[in-house]
Amino acid sequence: MSREFRPGEVISYPYLWARQQQRGETEGRKHRPVCVVVAIRSAGDGNTHLVLLAITTQPPQAGRVALEIPDIERRRAGLGDNKQSWIVVDEYNYDIVEQSWYIEPHQEALGRFSKSFVMKIAAMFAKERSQSGQVKRFD
Repeated sequence: MSREFRPGEVISYPYLWARQQQRGETEGRKHRPVCVVVAIRSAGDGNTHLVLLAITTQPPQAGRVALEIPDIERRRAGLGDNKQSWIVVDEYNYDIVEQSWYIEPHQEALGRFSKSFVMKIAAMFAKERSQSGQVKRFD
C-alpha cells in the first residue's frame, strides 16, 4: 500500500505538458515540482488517483491560466529558492499511484501549501477544469 497523498502536497514528478503530448511525446523532459490538487483513494480497488498541477518559474504566456505562488507558500512547499513561481491551472497530469511509472509509492513530499492557498488553487482549477488539458500518465 502506498503512503497517503494529500491535496496541497508538492512532489517531484516528470510532468508531461499537453503541448508535448500533442506532438507525440510520452515522457516528461525533466522532474519538476508539482502540486497534488486532487487525491482520491478508490473504494473499489484501493488505488490512489492524483491530479497534478505543474509548478514553473516561467511567467505564464498570454492565454494561459496560472496562479503566482506567494513567498511564504513557496517556502512551505519546499520551493524556497527565491524565484517567482506559478502553478499552472489550465492543464494537468492524471496518474494512479499504484500503476504509475513515475511516482514512488513512498516518496516524500517536498513540502505542502497552506489550507487557504490550496483552497484558492482548487477554486481556480475547478473554474478552468472544463477547458483544461488532461494528460493521462498511465495505460
